[in-house]
Amino acid sequence: MITEKMEDVNDKIEKFFEEYERRFEEGLAGNPVAEETVNSFADFFVEASPVGVTGGKNDHSFLESIPKGYDFYRSVGVTKMVINQLDITELNELHYMVEVYWESFYETEEKSGSIEFTVLYLLQHLNQELKIFAYITGDEQRVLKEHGLIPEA
Repeated sequence: MITEKMEDVNDKIEKFFEEYERRFEEGLAGNPVAEETVNSFADFFVEASPVGVTGGKNDHSFLESIPKGYDFYRSVGVTKMVINQLDITELNELHYMVEVYWESFYETEEKSGSIEFTVLYLLQHLNQELKIFAYITGDEQRVLKEHGLIPEA
């Protein structure tokens, strides 16, 4: 089996997230990107957040949930998501951890600003393809409340 050099994989990972960022922008604009988005994920993936750890199949239900996610972000005033930095760590020749430093820009009738946050993604590089098989997030709901984008419960 021929393995790619780490630099080549890093370039692929950077391009992978450039496309991910572009899709986010398209999704926020109301354009259909769900099909492209599901292609970025493994057949099964795991999410860890303050809500707990959940797993999901990359199936029709996941495909249908993607536009709803963009609808939610638009509803709270998010206008743009930008990647400010990527930190790539090779775990072994097939697996990588990527810490993505996002900046979320928002605008409401009352205010505008931005929120910086990070997400850890675990990627598998198999058969020349990158797929997200897990991601770890912070407390998004708390941060949105702190910025007054969603009401306190």
